[in-house]
Amino acid sequence: MIQLKTFVSERRAANLLAQIRWRDGIYCPRCRAESVIRYGSYRVFQRYLCKDCDRTFNDKTGTVFEHSAIPLRKWYLAVYTYIRLNTSIRQLDSELAVSYKTVSRRVQRFLRALDAPRPQLEGPVEIDEMYVNAGKKGRERDGWSRSRGLSTRGRGTYYEDKPPAFILADRGTGETYVHPAKAAGESTIRLLVDNRKEESLTVYTDGFRAYEPLDEDDAFDRQYVVHGEGEYADGDVHVNTCESHASLARRWLSPHRGVSKDKLTPYLRALQLRKRVRRKPGDEALKTILETAL
Repeated sequence: MIQLKTFVSERRAANLLAQIRWRDGIYCPRCRAESVIRYGSYRVFQRYLCKDCDRTFNDKTGTVFEHSAIPLRKWYLAVYTYIRLNTSIRQLDSELAVSYKTVSRRVQRFLRALDAPRPQLEGPVEIDEMYVNAGKKGRERDGWSRSRGLSTRGRGTYYEDKPPAFILADRGTGETYVHPAKAAGESTIRLLVDNRKEESLTVYTDGFRAYEPLDEDDAFDRQYVVHGEGEYADGDVHVNTCESHASLARRWLSPHRGVSKDKLTPYLRALQLRKRVRRKPGDEALKTILETAL
């Protein structure tokens, strides 16, 4: 369980930021030089002077928390509860007594700083796709209408406001990945399964036609089940892990009341981060969340 002192004391929050930010040594965020000396303080933050470019900076310079008058401890609470508890931005607005626009901008900046997952597939790998109703949330500057995701059934594309997201479940490593895409086509599928450790990769899919070209490629051993014929598992051949994770992804997106398709990727990266910290103690989880974005 996380210590509440981290969210109460601004100095504790600043010390934690310095510990994580400079875990590999202090360097100038502008010229990347390591010839840095301490140079007084900025509020509760340590201030530094770069002897190469003769500029000063502090522990927040160049981070997602830079140029914010809101206390750092509040931003810690915001990102922690957002990732760990999937708290909506509207709820954070109420809990932190900070305006909705301010919280939204800072959380979106935090999400954009998250690294994209880079899987190295060992196999066998399950792959399946889901479709998310995601349009242009909010009023556009060049239009008059408020456009959200369409309510059409079946498969869709990014341009139809129903972008696909591929789920990969690597049974070799136990990792699961979610990758949004513009369309559910052969080229996208090949890009997803290209990062593999072995020359030949066993791939389990359903009967979707976009997976059929893998049958003709010697680099893949595709085995599949046909859901349309009532076949959902044939021994080890199934995509049940992907379907289970797809339901978790939909539940993750549901509190945010209609995610814009332009922001779908950062939201799903947050889901990937939540998986990493789900079973970690509070203090360790907060450190992992901050390390990922700093």
